[in-house]
Amino acid sequence: MLRILKDLSKAVTVCSKCLVGKAVPNWSNSLALKNRLWSNLKVAPAVLQTLNTKSFTSLSNGTIRDLTNLNARSYRSVRPSGSEPERSRDERFLYRSDLKNAERIIVKLGSAVITREDECGLALGRLASIVEQVCELQSQGFQMTLITSGAVAFGKQKLRHEILMSKSVRETLSTSVTASIPNFEPRACAAAGQSGLMSLYEAMFQQYGFKTAQVLVNSRDFQNEFTSRHLTETMNELLIYNIIPIINTNDAIASPPELDKDLRGVISVKDNDSLAARIAVEMNADLLVLMSDVNGLYTSPPDVEGSRLMKTFAPKLDLRNVVFAGKSRVGLGGMESKVSAATWALDKGVSVVICNGLEYRALPNIIKGKSIGTFFTNAKHVASPVQVDAVKAKEASLNLQSLEPAQRRQIIEHIADLLIERSSDILNANKRDIVAAKRNNLSDVLVSRLELSLSKLQTLATGLRQIAASCEDTIGRVLQTTKISDNLILKKITAPIGVLLVIFESRPDCLPQVAALAISSGNGLLLKGGSEAQYSNELLFGLVREALDKVHLKEAVALANKREDIDDLLELNEYIDLVIPRGSSSLVRSIQKKSQGIPVLGHSEGICHVYVDEDVNPEMATKIVVDSKCDYPSACNSIETLLIHKSHLRSGVLEGICDELKKNEVRLYSGPLLQSMMKFCPPPAERMDKEYGDLELTLEVVDDVEMAIAHINKYGSNHTDSIVTNNRATAKRFLERVDSASVFHNASTRFADGFRYGLGAEVGISTTRIHARGPVGVEGLLTTKYVLEGAGQTVKEFTEGKYKYIHEKL
Repeated sequence: MLRILKDLSKAVTVCSKCLVGKAVPNWSNSLALKNRLWSNLKVAPAVLQTLNTKSFTSLSNGTIRDLTNLNARSYRSVRPSGSEPERSRDERFLYRSDLKNAERIIVKLGSAVITREDECGLALGRLASIVEQVCELQSQGFQMTLITSGAVAFGKQKLRHEILMSKSVRETLSTSVTASIPNFEPRACAAAGQSGLMSLYEAMFQQYGFKTAQVLVNSRDFQNEFTSRHLTETMNELLIYNIIPIINTNDAIASPPELDKDLRGVISVKDNDSLAARIAVEMNADLLVLMSDVNGLYTSPPDVEGSRLMKTFAPKLDLRNVVFAGKSRVGLGGMESKVSAATWALDKGVSVVICNGLEYRALPNIIKGKSIGTFFTNAKHVASPVQVDAVKAKEASLNLQSLEPAQRRQIIEHIADLLIERSSDILNANKRDIVAAKRNNLSDVLVSRLELSLSKLQTLATGLRQIAASCEDTIGRVLQTTKISDNLILKKITAPIGVLLVIFESRPDCLPQVAALAISSGNGLLLKGGSEAQYSNELLFGLVREALDKVHLKEAVALANKREDIDDLLELNEYIDLVIPRGSSSLVRSIQKKSQGIPVLGHSEGICHVYVDEDVNPEMATKIVVDSKCDYPSACNSIETLLIHKSHLRSGVLEGICDELKKNEVRLYSGPLLQSMMKFCPPPAERMDKEYGDLELTLEVVDDVEMAIAHINKYGSNHTDSIVTNNRATAKRFLERVDSASVFHNASTRFADGFRYGLGAEVGISTTRIHARGPVGVEGLLTTKYVLEGAGQTVKEFTEGKYKYIHEKL
């Protein structure tokens, strides 16, 4: 009681600094207090917020007892007036990204994780790594509990050592005698090893400044409410004092099996998996991590060909797709046992992850929302696992490329028609995205990319019809014919790449463009759009699927829903053939780094330039510069640096250009050379390779075209660069020497676009040097294959001289 009064006294101090209804106590600075009030007293911050300072100071002992008796599961229903309703347990952890909000975490260590291969002793390196991870999370404020195996293995090692020590030297050295060491009774091993196991844990955790407590349980402890409640109270008390409970079954005694309650909605304690699930629910835990020696749940046993790891698992949807076989190498459970326990715990409101305990920093990465192991979820609208989507897209792409060109054209034309017919629905969905983006303080640049309009939809539909018209000669077009010999003809023809993964940010108009290009080129398509365009993307994706469903190929295109899906998709190199990221430079670099053997086509930045030469028409130069910067500042083909010949510092050309830019609210910066030549100039640029993506521009002066070329090749991103000049020789020099995907003479950089190039649309702009470069349309989504037609010839006949090679180009 004294402890309770002290805690409430501290709570008064915290809450007295806040006005009721106007401020919320900062619990992050009082974590230990929060844990005691929440875990022991069952008092949530929501309850404390409803009590003003006076009521705190006047709390009677009876009131304290009432608060103490609040049930931990019901506190969430107590909310201060006027506050938003809190999500239920089932809703709080639907996605991996929600796990950072977990507070109470149960970690179950399977025997296969911490036991050596010979099952005689513990794998100390693995165990030390897991202890370090647990301590890291505990120090961050998470309430950690361990459920561990290992006593039998530890005791087996101890008993074996005792037997060897009792033998003579001759007997010890004898191979036959050593091999005759008996198999030990597991209960005796557990009794001999339990104290050593706990001593080892205590020593390990002490290295990080944490105390541990041993809690031995057996199935009888859950068979009546009295013992079960006492177990829960003991665990709560330990957590209050920042002690890490370490739970193990008392294997020294053989408890009678618990009555099978599975059909009554209570999991029976049969092994450490069911024990972990039962304790997680009794302790009102937020997350249960089941550590095994496999990476998670597979569609079938991991050693079976074609088996795939399921990163996200919704039991009600996916259980029928899983085949179980076998048990753990050691211990009582297997994967089926883990899934059964995980499913039961999930139904009771505890999130579950099954992961490989050997994986580096598995626990912290799980809390960070990274794609580790298999995450169990009750999300109602979880898409099928991305691996399944990739497989289906691969299969559907083969059927898509076998369609007649007219059929592919009709699909794309139908999508174009739907864009106009459903324009009001599309714009309404887009408005929802824009409202949410502004509420979340998304930058103006991203909001401008996000926004759709009727004119944009009309332009989009026009582009799709251009793509549709190109379907006639897309696949199977003969590029080259060679007569190898008489009646032996080789043809090089166009062919689809396979399955494309396109990852894009903000721009929902990208979705139908990319889908049309994929359909035209016969490629399967996996899409991952930004969450800021969720409603727009879902509606547009529905239109694409509707058009494909007319030929029963809607699975040729799939839309990934979650950010964590990206990491999963980038590992599927057996199904995905090309990744195309469209978005910020940070996105592109991240994808290039994470891709597991899948080629990445894209550009990391859009640092474009316009160079205004000495021999120039001032009016033309001004018009091109303003259009290149102001037409669409957030586009990747908008210029970021204006290079100007030094003669224009006095000719008035630079002044005229700057005046027009300022009229368009462009903020100017100056390069180092310009600063050294002018007393009064714009503020210095942060750096010369800055991509603004907004109404901002760097100005720099150069001596001649050679200096301009050198600057662009050094600071540019090989995207798009333009020269404005009346001198043909200077222009030729610029066009030949600038190493960019698109190089222009007397034209705005904004022309670097698939639609403006006549490609209908683009899947992205590539600055890579292999396969495709510049705006990537249908041609960039094709590869080639060779078709050889003969009349029974063999290589041996050519070797023996019966036939001769001709190699005639036809």
